[in-house]
Amino acid sequence: MNMNSNLKKIVMTALFAALACVATMSIRIPTPGTGGYIHPGDAIVILSGVILGPAWGLLAAGIGSAMADLLGGYFIYVPITFAVKAVVAFTAGSIYQRFGTTSKSRYTAVIMGGIADVVFVAGGYFLCEIPLYGASAAAASIPANLIQGVSGLIIAFVLYPILLAVPDIRQLAQKPHV
Repeated sequence: MNMNSNLKKIVMTALFAALACVATMSIRIPTPGTGGYIHPGDAIVILSGVILGPAWGLLAAGIGSAMADLLGGYFIYVPITFAVKAVVAFTAGSIYQRFGTTSKSRYTAVIMGGIADVVFVAGGYFLCEIPLYGASAAAASIPANLIQGVSGLIIAFVLYPILLAVPDIRQLAQKPHV
C-alpha cells in the first residue's frame, strides 16, 4: 500500500467513525431493562466492515460507536460497545471479502453481515449486561437489540448502493483489504 492509499484509508476510517457516532446519537429510542437505546448506527457499523474491510472497519465502528456512548453519557457501555461493534464490523467485513465476489453476491454478503450484527449485538450486550444488571434485565434488552439489528441491516442494505455511487467508496468496497 502506498502513502496516498494509506492516507485515503485513514481518512475514510475517520469518516466512518464520525458517521457511526452521529448515526448512533441522531435518533435514540429508549429501551427497557438496561437504560439503553435503539439507534440507526448499526447500519454504519455494518458498512464500515463492508467498505473498509475487517481491520479498518473494526477501528471505525468500534471508535465511532464507543464515542457516541462516551459523548452521550453512557460511560459504562464504552468498552462494551467498542468490543461488540468492532466484532460486528470485523465479521461483516470478513463475510463481504469471503462471499462478495460478484455484484449480486456483494448484496447477499451485506445481508449476511447484517445478520451477524443482529446476533452479536443481541448476544454481546446480553452477556455483558448480566453482571451489570442481572439476567432478567439483560434479557429484557434482547428484543430491542434485535429490532436495532434488523433495522441496521435494512438501512445498510438501502445505503450500500448509494455509497457505491461514490467512486472512492466503490473502489474501497471492491478490492481486497490489508
